[in-house]
Parts: sequence; C-alpha cells; structure tokens
Amino acid sequence: MEEKVYKTMGGAGAMNIVLGVISIAVGLASGVLLIVSGARLLAGKSRILF
Repeated sequence: MEEKVYKTMGGAGAMNIVLGVISIAVGLASGVLLIVSGARLLAGKSRILF
C-alpha cells in the first residue's frame, strides 16, 4: 500500500513540474505577443486621419 502511494506522489510531482514549465512558456509567449501588438498600435496611431 505504501509503495503505491509513493509512486502516485512521484507521478503527481512530475506532472506538476511539467505543467509549470508549460504554463511559463505559454505565459511568456503571450506576453511577448501582447507587447508587440501594442507597439504596432501605438506606432500606427499617427497615420489615422479624422
């Protein structure tokens, strides 16, 4: 019984580490995309005529 709990805890810990790395990568990528798109909007603001 104790061995099964030990293996389950090991698997859960590994899964948490993997999900953490994936969420950091996705968060970083989306942050960069938001910064780039914001900069393009600000740069194109001067070309708008009313």
